[in-house]
Amino acid sequence: MANSMVKIDVHLIFHIKSTSVQMHHGDLPRIFAYIGGILNGFGSIPLIVGGVCDHIHILTTLPKNQTIVALVRNTKSNSSRWIKTISPLYSSFAWQDGYGAFSVSPSLIEKTINYIKNQEQHHHTMSFSDEYKAFLNAYKLQYDEQYLFND
Repeated sequence: MANSMVKIDVHLIFHIKSTSVQMHHGDLPRIFAYIGGILNGFGSIPLIVGGVCDHIHILTTLPKNQTIVALVRNTKSNSSRWIKTISPLYSSFAWQDGYGAFSVSPSLIEKTINYIKNQEQHHHTMSFSDEYKAFLNAYKLQYDEQYLFND
């Protein structure tokens, strides 16, 4: 083949460290926009960035020349560094080391976008830990709950 054609959509989820200050609700739109810009800069196409004050969800394409590990590492490090410049209140801001990355089929893109748009309402009835375990179970990933949410 003359060209490499790749289209992999991925739903990323990551949480702040337990010792970190939470993101303030009023800052979330700026933070989400900045993270979208980071993803664009690395050749990804962010479809939506959203979440709540203690974790985010990202639906984006995976660039054909980058691994998920590199994309997440670059997104987390660059966003964390920038968030600390918003206000002195964020001086201790940090993301947890781990993350979730889940493939999304083209037929579920709109459903995933709506899911991410409705995070605030969703978390009135479900905790982050229950939400994250539901993803792990749906994707049949084995995990040890003892280590699941450790920083």
